[in-house]
Amino acid sequence: MSRYPETIGVFLDFRLHCIGCPISGFHTLADAALEHGVSEAALRAAIEQTVAQSCPRVETRSGFGRGASRFRS
Repeated sequence: MSRYPETIGVFLDFRLHCIGCPISGFHTLADAALEHGVSEAALRAAIEQTVAQSCPRVETRSGFGRGASRFRS
């Protein structure tokens, strides 16, 4: 969220209150989705869409395997 602050709204839409959470720096998207019972695929897609709309030249998926992410919740 610090790298792409426009994604904060996505986390809030998914009822993930990661902003200010002391554990958020240690969670991947997969961890956050699992802990909060949301679809990782849906969360990731919403974040990627938000980043792509805000920063059209940013590649959001290339080089990242399942469960890994450049986005930290």
